Amino acid sequence: MTKMNAGEVEIRTARLLDVPSIIFLECQTGRTQLDPLALEAAVKDENRHVAVAILGATVVGWGKTHYWDYSDGDAPSGHYLGGVSVLSSQRRRGVGSAITEARLQWIWSREPEAWYVVNAGNTPSIELHRRWHFTEVARGPQFHTTTFTGGVGLLMSAKRP
Repeated sequence: MTKMNAGEVEIRTARLLDVPSIIFLECQTGRTQLDPLALEAAVKDENRHVAVAILGATVVGWGKTHYWDYSDGDAPSGHYLGGVSVLSSQRRRGVGSAITEARLQWIWSREPEAWYVVNAGNTPSIELHRRWHFTEVARGPQFHTTTFTGGVGLLMSAKRP
């Protein structure tokens, strides 16, 4: 558990009781509808980490990891960062960075290397991840099950400090 912004926002591991709030947050941000059963499975999965940002009693952000137990072309097996969602009213306050840091610490407590895939045109995400020294490993139209708008994605990795 991490506190940030003078104790206002708490970053912690998601609980099953957080699933409806995460789904509501996704609806508020205009993203694709989440499958509640898949999200519950991620929360329960010991090979994955779902983190939430809590302000008061409200989930204002969340992110998860994925675990691939097999390689797929250039993409090796391992722990991968998934996307992060933050309510628009809480953006640019460090919430996304804090969620990313929590997930990376979780990964690095298990493995020496973390992975993530990103659309080659998503400069804000690429810049965000530079602080953890993510570097490009490969480019392609797909890594594991992720495809990319415009057809080009980046496979990125960072070693545990």
